[in-house]
Amino acid sequence: MFPGFGTVLNIATILVGSGAGVLVGHRLPQRTRDVVTDALGLVTLLIAAVSAAAVLDTDFAAAVGESATLLVVLGALLIGGIVGSLLRVEARIEHFGAFLQRRLSRDSDSEARRRYVEGFLTASLIFCVGPLTVLGSLSDGMGLGYEQLALKSTLDGFASVAFAASLGWGVMASALAVGVVQGTLTLVGVVAGNMLDDAAVAALTATGGLLLVGVALRLLRMKPLPVGDLLPALLVAPLLVMIVAALRT
Repeated sequence: MFPGFGTVLNIATILVGSGAGVLVGHRLPQRTRDVVTDALGLVTLLIAAVSAAAVLDTDFAAAVGESATLLVVLGALLIGGIVGSLLRVEARIEHFGAFLQRRLSRDSDSEARRRYVEGFLTASLIFCVGPLTVLGSLSDGMGLGYEQLALKSTLDGFASVAFAASLGWGVMASALAVGVVQGTLTLVGVVAGNMLDDAAVAALTATGGLLLVGVALRLLRMKPLPVGDLLPALLVAPLLVMIVAALRT
């Protein structure tokens, strides 16, 4: 298969799943859709906990020191959050979702627009934040196979059915965000090859897990954390590992 096939497969499953979810969602009462969203929030919280546990990874600890793993993740979140807030990443994602809603939907109702943007933002964050997104895309680009993205495609396909049943057409638009993010990471894999060691991957995974906690809190309607503004932390985390490891040698 060609590099990028995994991303194409992922986009297809999201489009099919969200289309099916919208068709089912219209037949479900709001209370049922809310329960579905709550269930997705709990599952996202579980995935986040598993990912965040990478802070205990032995390669990560060996590279930066056992006492520094939490500090690296904290530093990544702080630096990434400052950069993201200054760049207004979350607001730009929301504006892009509103732009898509205006282009793709004739419904001008403010509540419908809010629901569309929320569906786009929530699904984009969940589908684009996580270890399978990064590792799968890099592996696909490096010619190591698309199996990880095939697994992610299956999970995202089922999740998009549930999300779209609750949040509507905005979930389908998240396929565009998946294409951009995973396509870029696949190109990085093609150009740079195996550029991340196990310690950097563990730091990225742990940081991504904490971002997914923020996504879960949004789904559970507990606190609307600006997870979009924290996305640059995914770039900062591996860099901090490289810097700390270099200083310790």
